[in-house]
Amino acid sequence: MTREKKSRKVPALKSAPRAPKKSRAEIDQLSREQKRLKKRKGLRSGSRQNVAEQGQQNEGRAVKDPRIGSKKPVPLMVEFVNRQPKKPAVAAAPAKPKLTPAEELAMLENDERLHLLLDRVDAGESLSSEEQSYVDNALDRVDELMQILGLTDEEESAEQDSQAPGNSPEDLWERFNNSDPKAF
Repeated sequence: MTREKKSRKVPALKSAPRAPKKSRAEIDQLSREQKRLKKRKGLRSGSRQNVAEQGQQNEGRAVKDPRIGSKKPVPLMVEFVNRQPKKPAVAAAPAKPKLTPAEELAMLENDERLHLLLDRVDAGESLSSEEQSYVDNALDRVDELMQILGLTDEEESAEQDSQAPGNSPEDLWERFNNSDPKAF
């Protein structure tokens, strides 16, 4: 690919129709007017008095703004009237019926999508991140519900017992009493 050098020239686009050139006399006339306007500094003489006079004249002619002022009488004594509270404009959305943990667990166990995804995992297929997060969340919720209901798998409890044989309270006391205090 060839390299194009940068240029400062602007490419010629369709130019707008140009105004006719001004003559030298017109240009001189415009420059004199601009110079005269630039030369002035400050306000005109007597401007302080003129501004006040203009303000008085404009008051009579000025159209009143309808937003200013009100024809409605203002109550001087506030009277409290027992009014019924206004109903909220948006009706509250009906709350979803809350499922008991047993019902929710049954619903998760009968979830077809979860079963299909678990079958795919068992077959060795990889899941997309969305599918994997769905499976993880569902399995975490099943574990929580089983703990709430007091249901535990016998296999899991057997594994825990086999992993830690010396964690019974008697074994812990035995280790504590037989330990050497100088070792610490």
